[in-house]
Amino acid sequence: MDQHVRRRDGNPRTWLRTIIGLVAAAAILCGLTGCGVFASGGSTENASERVVKDIDDAEVRVPDNPSRVVALSEPTLDAALALGVTPVGTVSGRGQNSVPGYLADKAKDIPLVGGIGDLDYEKISSLEPDLIIVDGTSVNNRPDVLEILRQIAPLVFCGYAGGPWELNFDTTARALNLEAKGEEVKSAFRDKVSKGRAQLAPTYGDKTFSIVRWQGSGPSLILKELPAGQVLEGLGLKRPQSQDREGRGHSDPVSLENLSTIDADYMFFGTLGGASQANPHSDSTSDREGAAQALETAEETSGFTDLSAYKNHHIITVDGSRWTSTGGPLLLNGIVDDILAELA
Repeated sequence: MDQHVRRRDGNPRTWLRTIIGLVAAAAILCGLTGCGVFASGGSTENASERVVKDIDDAEVRVPDNPSRVVALSEPTLDAALALGVTPVGTVSGRGQNSVPGYLADKAKDIPLVGGIGDLDYEKISSLEPDLIIVDGTSVNNRPDVLEILRQIAPLVFCGYAGGPWELNFDTTARALNLEAKGEEVKSAFRDKVSKGRAQLAPTYGDKTFSIVRWQGSGPSLILKELPAGQVLEGLGLKRPQSQDREGRGHSDPVSLENLSTIDADYMFFGTLGGASQANPHSDSTSDREGAAQALETAEETSGFTDLSAYKNHHIITVDGSRWTSTGGPLLLNGIVDDILAELA
């Protein structure tokens, strides 16, 4: 068990046994008193239910119309909001102390139940969820964590880090019984990308574009499998040869000795509040102001001002919570809007 996942004591088996014991006791009590529950989310046996398949085709019994949804990752929170569902609980954005910055206008009032990989089970349980949605960007498909969450409420595992965003979104829409709405959201996004590609092709069809997340004192690359990389590919914007590849589902650190590999004709430059592995909760921000501050740090790094993107004034600061992390259709639409605002 990850030391950052909070529990009542230091032994995950003790905490899990405690939860299972409470669920068993509740089931016995309900059997004596005539009440009925399915899972521990508090739904009665008369509630309308259905069976959905998660990303691994495992069948999960969920409410027909869940009303107390907890979203434990950036992609599932984004997807729920895009579908018109406001969760009753969520996690902070990675490298941030609040909800993901790009979702603040829609999610700022949603209670936090921890951060990425830093879940507070008691807070989650106190919200009495009737559905939990999560994916590999937060719990990385850890059986111990997933089993604890399943004792709290029906849980649908929606996707994996670095996977196609549509799969995560489709699974979330299926869990929320909003598949038709999901198809509308995807269709509108495809139309926006198609129109944007036609706008950009005449001027930028032969240019290359880099996406850099500056974390701590050095850069990482956002490669083709991450949302921002998928958007660039959809818009027909080429990557330099060093970045024309997929990574491992997260940003790819670059040593300062290989700084030239972040260069391109144009560079989208962001940060997650200056966060790094050594300092995951920096006090600086992840928005464009934070990116401007990070750029000042980068300018002091040997070799950075020699990059062609810098010398040609082609570095574009961006909101790192949107560009250098992960999410769903709201994030993707925001990236398209940012690109068109800068280049079209």
